[in-house]
Amino acid sequence: MKQEKKVILLAGPTASGKSKLALQLAKNLNGEIINADSMQVYSEFSVLTSRPNSHDTNIVKHHLYGFNSVKQKFSTGHWLKMAINKIKEQWNLDRTPILVGGTGLYFKALTDGLVQIPDIPNVLRTEIRKLHKKIGQKKFYNELTKLDPLVKKFLTASDSQRSMRAYEVKKLTNKSLFTFTKKTKSNFDSNIFKKLFINTPRELLHKKIDKRVENMFKEGAVTEV
Repeated sequence: MKQEKKVILLAGPTASGKSKLALQLAKNLNGEIINADSMQVYSEFSVLTSRPNSHDTNIVKHHLYGFNSVKQKFSTGHWLKMAINKIKEQWNLDRTPILVGGTGLYFKALTDGLVQIPDIPNVLRTEIRKLHKKIGQKKFYNELTKLDPLVKKFLTASDSQRSMRAYEVKKLTNKSLFTFTKKTKSNFDSNIFKKLFINTPRELLHKKIDKRVENMFKEGAVTEV
């Protein structure tokens, strides 16, 4: 009997216990673990990103960890394509995919879809960033709202990164960034996602982070850098 198709999304801050809980869920739900952390995709960063160790990967199969070099470009779009394939692969094996990580953009791309915008030429991107640096965010935002009035509905005046993104998209395509986002849809029905978030008390979390950093130095973080 095939089990219900679902995807477990497990998020939380650093050192909150995501990996430990993911292992338990995988054992209980006949699942495998898929990485949703943007730093843990890199092969050179094992200690610094607290990548699952061989003990964990021997217990439960892990996917999309440590496969891409820092010398190679890797985007949210790249991750999304691979994650979708892994999810479908798990379903075909009658397993439960469990996505674990702390990269909100990865989860958002999976649940809401990724905006399909043409690549911005480096020349244009550099030009816009120079303009932003020259006039500052306040004036830049004012210029942006003249160029793209829709911005006022979706962006705060202090959001510099998205302001520059909206500006470059408008300049390149003559369309608002937000006309693209309206058309964006997920590859999956929203009811298949089961979302879990580990909300660790701040004081306890700080202690766990301190302990993790100590262990990183012992395990060779300096050498890895």
